[in-house]
Amino acid sequence: MALSRLLLLCMVASEVWDAETKPIDFVCNRAARRVLNIVAEMESALSDCNAVMTLSTPVQLPCTELHVASWENTSVLLQYQERRGDIIASLRLLIEGVKVMRALSTPGCVTSLLQRLENNINNYLVILTNLQLSGPVETPSLSCVPLVSQSLSTVLLRYNQLISGKLERFMINMEDRCPHK
Repeated sequence: MALSRLLLLCMVASEVWDAETKPIDFVCNRAARRVLNIVAEMESALSDCNAVMTLSTPVQLPCTELHVASWENTSVLLQYQERRGDIIASLRLLIEGVKVMRALSTPGCVTSLLQRLENNINNYLVILTNLQLSGPVETPSLSCVPLVSQSLSTVLLRYNQLISGKLERFMINMEDRCPHK
């Protein structure tokens, strides 16, 4: 089990390294995107923690709702900037909550999971902020009013919805920029 986790960590690290040097490679590589989404592994690890899954402070949850009509009603150049801005704002909102939760938690299994979650969110932020897009740069803004939760399971669920929903759709829409297309 430890060896498989080490192998997975090396695989993710190599994919993130590639993504940091060329974010468009991340857009063009669905396998790399799947590997970077570690939510299922974190949910499994959380159940192994035998810890209270209720956090001491509520966390603002990322905006996961996909308003396709509003995303489609803008110019193509602006769409990419707005979509990226919405996802970045959602990730930043979540990472701030995770940092607060981690600071308030006593060292242990949950704190370790929160650190992994924070690192994973940071990886996505690095990729998205370094992705070269043409057009005017939009200030990241949320597309919804964030909800709050004190459940770590709910936090992971909403994070997974953001990554596998809104972010993945954004990446698929960006695939027309891939060299092989």
